Amino acid sequence: MKIAVVGTGYVGLVTGTCLAETGNEVICVDINKEKVEKMRAGELPIYEPGLEQLFHRNIKQDRLHFTANLAEAIEEAKIIFLALPTPPGGDGAADLSYVLGAAADIAKIIKEYKVIVTKSTVPVGTADKVRAVMAKETSIEFAVVSNPEFLREGVAVEDFMKPDRVVVGTTDERARKLMSELYGPYVRQGNPVIFMDERSSELTKYAANSFLATKISFMNEIANMCELVGADVDMVRRGIGADARIGKRFLFAGIGYGGSCFPKDVQALAKSAEQNEYDFKILNAVMDVNEIQKKVLVQKVKKYFNNDLNGKHFALWGLAFKPETDDIREAPALYIIDELLQAGATITAHDPEAMPNIKALLGDKIKYVESAYEALPKADALLIVTEWSVFRNPDFDRLTRDLKSKVIFDGRNLYDLDKMIDLGFYYNSIGRKIVM
Repeated sequence: MKIAVVGTGYVGLVTGTCLAETGNEVICVDINKEKVEKMRAGELPIYEPGLEQLFHRNIKQDRLHFTANLAEAIEEAKIIFLALPTPPGGDGAADLSYVLGAAADIAKIIKEYKVIVTKSTVPVGTADKVRAVMAKETSIEFAVVSNPEFLREGVAVEDFMKPDRVVVGTTDERARKLMSELYGPYVRQGNPVIFMDERSSELTKYAANSFLATKISFMNEIANMCELVGADVDMVRRGIGADARIGKRFLFAGIGYGGSCFPKDVQALAKSAEQNEYDFKILNAVMDVNEIQKKVLVQKVKKYFNNDLNGKHFALWGLAFKPETDDIREAPALYIIDELLQAGATITAHDPEAMPNIKALLGDKIKYVESAYEALPKADALLIVTEWSVFRNPDFDRLTRDLKSKVIFDGRNLYDLDKMIDLGFYYNSIGRKIVM
């Protein structure tokens, strides 16, 4: 099948590449001509495990193409995916200008029936808006489908190729058949393609991300409670995670959620509720807890140093909002760095993938090093911010030798408490007792 993907950001590029992997002929379009030329030359603009191999293979086998010409991209495509940004506006609502602008442009070009698929995360009612915008520009028949993505950064290729479920919102029977044919190869093991109306599909995406964000904020509140009463959040997590009604995932306490999805999706759903005169109390609490949790590690640091960080130097391990990605959008590291710098501290940081993105944003406000151990010398303490696997089993003898003091603040609970006692570290983590 011939497919067009409008937008080559994270979602668009993963979608286009994975669709090409099952034999479809995919052409991705982006207005950034320089980016298009780099992708044509085989340069992958994002870091995502497993994507590079598929990207190069499908370019080589002439199934994956790139263009800056929208008309060229959609001319022969049966299905056109809109994978465009929907950033939060000043009021927190999703900005649909990119999606609706592209829809209007497409409507002016199409000459036969097309299926327009909103892959972007969009508020309830967006399919209706896309349909209305296009209807003003063309008399050609078309269908608008909602097909939200459920890709987790770091495992996005696996999520696309072997999805738990595929959600498709459409009331058009021709579009339903085409979408069923398109996704057939990805659900051969029996996972469902769930068809529903467009509005239910749009809300499903927001509901899923908001529920997961709620689990994270709930566990962070439990972690804070654990510290007050002398309980261990890891034990609590294991105790409740064994309940099949709750499940084990998204129960790890830490320093808040970040990334491209959870923050803006929770905010957008809360704003949508407000616009419909509904006070979504749980979501407002989830956002409040997350804002506080992003700075909890700094509060621990300040308390340890008697509220005086002026002239202190810290080693920072981890900058991305989660491991296996270079994404720094709403990353807790940004908040931690800002708080430390404002308090007069200096920072040397290491992250396996995210340093170029942080440097593009912060410049030389902090120092960057190519290995985790290079960050340690002269540091008054080590702060662990992202749970990269490479940080899980460090050389503690080297930490002892290179740090000015054996002090670790761990925002991701990577190390065993008993081991840290044996090693003689001051170790302050989240929702667990402080080791001295």
